[in-house]
Amino acid sequence: MIQLLALTVQLRLVGAALIGMGLLHVVVPRVLDWPGDLGSTSLLTRQVSYAHLFFIGLTCVLLGALPLAFARELLSGDPLPTVLLCGQTLFWGLRWAMEFAYFSPRLWRGHRLRTAGHVALSVLWTWVTAVFAVATVHAAG
Repeated sequence: MIQLLALTVQLRLVGAALIGMGLLHVVVPRVLDWPGDLGSTSLLTRQVSYAHLFFIGLTCVLLGALPLAFARELLSGDPLPTVLLCGQTLFWGLRWAMEFAYFSPRLWRGHRLRTAGHVALSVLWTWVTAVFAVATVHAAG
């Protein structure tokens, strides 16, 4: 149990979770019924939506690969890894804030599956941000 709480282990788990999140973007269009919703939009809007989805998924995978492969190095206290941890903390902290400040509760209230998704994503972004924040403080200290 103590090993599971170790910061390097938490960084690797966060990395694996982010890679999983990135790979889940493959099914996002079907889950959110994008073909139905985007069918009446212009070709440009459809293509931009799918291109952005691809790059968001890729970003999740790449940002997850970093702590998965280099957890110890990120905690070294050297300037570059510390800046990378700070950047990850800011990035995922902003994603956490978007969950509450941007997405309307009307999107999930009263819908069991969407409410579960909102809660799960809130927990995920809280954990990811907290791990990167603790790692940043540890590395900078």
